[in-house]
Amino acid sequence: MLSTKEEKYWSQRYQEERTGWNIGYPSTPLKSYIDQLADKYIKILIPGAGNAYEAEYLWQQGFTNVFVMDISSIPLKAFQKRNPDFPSQQLLQEDFFNHKNLYDLILEQTFFCSFIPTAENRFAYAKHMNTLLKRSGKLVGLWFDIPLTGNMEKRPFGGDKELYLKYLAKHLEVKTFEKCYNSIAPRQGNELFGIFTKNQA
Repeated sequence: MLSTKEEKYWSQRYQEERTGWNIGYPSTPLKSYIDQLADKYIKILIPGAGNAYEAEYLWQQGFTNVFVMDISSIPLKAFQKRNPDFPSQQLLQEDFFNHKNLYDLILEQTFFCSFIPTAENRFAYAKHMNTLLKRSGKLVGLWFDIPLTGNMEKRPFGGDKELYLKYLAKHLEVKTFEKCYNSIAPRQGNELFGIFTKNQA
């Protein structure tokens, strides 16, 4: 079931082209990580994928088990138009928190930072990510290392390493979470790269 309020909000952002996070190609850190993956059959989820250039790159590289999720149908339709051979059943218009499945890899690209930054939302994100990972699964991605303001319309929201780990480390095992060294030029010094695994406890 979709959250009507959130679906309307994000669809309006796409309609008005207020998508400052959209860089038009797969981000360098995630592309570099993808290039190191050997198994083309792993099951991958990209939640809050937006225009999903990372999914497009994965598909072009022969990864067939990729699932693209967004709460708005607008970016999903745009993705399908760009990639007409991509299986439509792997395009999911869903509310992340209601999704049920298991994945080897979940890629994070500004998704965490899209939620209104209440403790409830951020803990719920970490808890549900843990639920969606297979026993040996990984959550890999980028988090904005920028000040968190009180402006509730300033999405995506920021934070810092200490603040993020307050939420993420409660439900996930931290493998690495450091300043990103290969961010794209406009984001140099403003991203953290993290790898987290399922909490087995």
